[in-house]
Amino acid sequence: MAVSLGEVLAALDARYDPALAESWDAVGLVCGDRDEPVRRVLFAVDPTADVVDEVIETGADLLVTHHPLFLTPVHGVPADDAKGRLVHRLVRAGAALFVAHTNADRAPGCGVNDALAAVLGLRNTQPLERLDDPRAGLGRVGELERPVPLREFAALVAAALPVTVGGVRSAGDPEQVVRRVAVCGGSGGSLMDVAAAAGADVLLTSDLKHHSVSEWQQSMRMSVCDVAHFASEWPWLPVASELLERDMSGRIEASVSRRRTDPWTARVGQSEEPAEPSAG
Repeated sequence: MAVSLGEVLAALDARYDPALAESWDAVGLVCGDRDEPVRRVLFAVDPTADVVDEVIETGADLLVTHHPLFLTPVHGVPADDAKGRLVHRLVRAGAALFVAHTNADRAPGCGVNDALAAVLGLRNTQPLERLDDPRAGLGRVGELERPVPLREFAALVAAALPVTVGGVRSAGDPEQVVRRVAVCGGSGGSLMDVAAAAGADVLLTSDLKHHSVSEWQQSMRMSVCDVAHFASEWPWLPVASELLERDMSGRIEASVSRRRTDPWTARVGQSEEPAEPSAG
């Protein structure tokens, strides 16, 4: 029996309640006919041209992305505009586009932050910022199975997440013992104080800024690890894919995009412990 797009979207909304999304966010169906049948679903972090290529190549009927294609209002989607062209390509291919963004970040048990905590092996996790539902909220904090030095924790992170040219950066004493870990997929610098108040030894997140990290290191002993935005959110994809297949009783085929959508493509001059800068 064919499954309609509307049925698949209902299953996704049940897992990633749109009411959990930030007021500024743009989640839900971007393009597609709810009455059309869905057989294959592809999950990706970003709705890029490469990912749309994969949608077409694999014959997927639905693309589910974490990041919105249109985060700010638009008045048209002409095909000579980069984003409009993606919509036209999807429509011509008979494929829909659906976004689960900050609602997936906050979702309890199956969201972006739970997936990130799980790949690091954190136990007894709880949200850093709770909503009315005690299980829902931004970020997660939990315990490692065994304490490790910050240097070893950073290596654990590098092994657990997709490889990116930016790698894993850490700020703090490499020999600091890490027991309690706070994580926030995506840009989580605003949770530094919250993570420290939760007793975290380290905060793992993305897009940290020079000044905030520098000032933080002068006032607090909590370390931080910075990874690629794409890498911090990627662990959600296989979780969401597997759950959707289960929720639809195996009547659809769900898979994870093989395209890396991290925008950084090269790095030079890398060093684990940089030398002192020259005076020249």
